[in-house]
Amino acid sequence: MSSRGQVALISVVAVLSLGVYLATSAAVLRVGFPLDDAWIHQVYARNLAWRGEWAFVPGQVSAGSTAPLWSVLLAAGYVLRLGPYVWTFALGGLMLAGLACLGYLMWETLCPERQHWAVSAGVFLALEWHLAWAAVSGMETLALAGLALLVMVWLGRGWQRWWLLGLVIAIALWIRPDGLTLFGPAALAIAIAAQGGWRGRWRAWAELAVGAALPLGLYLLFNRALAGAWWPNTFYAKQAEYALLREAPFWRRFVAEASLPLVGAGALLLPGMFLALGRAVQRRQWLPLVGLLWSLGYLGLYAWRLPVTYQHGRYVIPAMPVLFLWGLAGMAQTAPFAAPQMWRRVVGKGWLASVALTLLAFWLVGARVYARDVALIETEMVATAQWVNANLPQEGVIAAHDIGALGYFAFGDRSEQRLLDLAGLVSPEVVPFIRDEQRLQAYLDAHCAEYLVTFPDWYPYLASRGHLVYTSGGAISPLLGGTNMAVYRWNCQR
Repeated sequence: MSSRGQVALISVVAVLSLGVYLATSAAVLRVGFPLDDAWIHQVYARNLAWRGEWAFVPGQVSAGSTAPLWSVLLAAGYVLRLGPYVWTFALGGLMLAGLACLGYLMWETLCPERQHWAVSAGVFLALEWHLAWAAVSGMETLALAGLALLVMVWLGRGWQRWWLLGLVIAIALWIRPDGLTLFGPAALAIAIAAQGGWRGRWRAWAELAVGAALPLGLYLLFNRALAGAWWPNTFYAKQAEYALLREAPFWRRFVAEASLPLVGAGALLLPGMFLALGRAVQRRQWLPLVGLLWSLGYLGLYAWRLPVTYQHGRYVIPAMPVLFLWGLAGMAQTAPFAAPQMWRRVVGKGWLASVALTLLAFWLVGARVYARDVALIETEMVATAQWVNANLPQEGVIAAHDIGALGYFAFGDRSEQRLLDLAGLVSPEVVPFIRDEQRLQAYLDAHCAEYLVTFPDWYPYLASRGHLVYTSGGAISPLLGGTNMAVYRWNCQR
């Protein structure tokens, strides 16, 4: 099969993978998003397309989108009248196919002696359940994963247009602030491979910086103009909300983050990662190590600043493709598929078969998990938001923690409505006391909140002070050990 045919095959598998996940969700309940945060992007995209505003609540400019470029891409769907689902999932399919094809290209750098495995590497990424889940999550996760893998392909193939690479990395920053970490492997690759000695290295570093300067500067000014800070509100809010988790020893946090890629076929590829690492060090092949070092550093960064592991490790998913490719390369390079001893051949082929079967098994399980996640959001956040839209006044002050679906379904035309975001995304003044319920009570009273929308176990003190007027009654959340989302009448006491 030609290279073009192989790329087409990988793309078809990626689209099939996405389709199965969507079909499973529709069969369990209906099509939707598995995260409330996905609706935040949809709100910004809709307001940008239909109102020309960068706002969550109409008429109120805010910096609550972590991924402004992703929100802009989603806005095209509303211009075309294809939002929120058709355009978003089309982008997801494109990202998954692109990521899998980049894995195909990356293989030539990692394991040129097993080039016939390149298609398998691409198919692996298309079917890996974390990546398939991310493709239909409505989030920017795979966009950053794809740009990260593009940078690794760029460096691995020795492309020398450093200014253009700087531009690509700065664009990744507009997808997520984490994109800034890609300057690390780029700078390290220049130190390893740039031509012309130290003078050549300094020239290359300067080109990298020049290429990044304009989009990086615009990104910082964009956030500064919106919220008075250089980084988006979420950068500060998430770290403040989960600050308590940083009290655990760093090694324990790192192990928790590093275990996330191992849920599935990644666990069977772990020996391959170590074997590939040892082989690269033994042969002094330093350039391919750059990608692995970045992945480990990315996990370490989250272990240091935001050590959360919920939602299937969605924050560290961008590092997973590189780790998976390293594990596959180590297996391909060292497994005794053609050894003279039969037992060694059996071990090698058994390893390969185990990886393939585990990949498929978790892909199917992941589809069910995805459908359950969608059902949870639909029966809690979406159902509550629709009730708010139908039953609460069109003006006044509503306080809430999960604002995505609420903003999409209940705030679309409510320019007179005010929102107090207890998570700090569009109300950054909350960040210093984000987990202090007594100070939050004072905040709600000071702003004369009229309603509180939350899960009662998230804010038990606040819930105890409100008057219950609605509960979702969804079946999924209690089955998972949670509570139902509720709406409370809040009587502010100044």
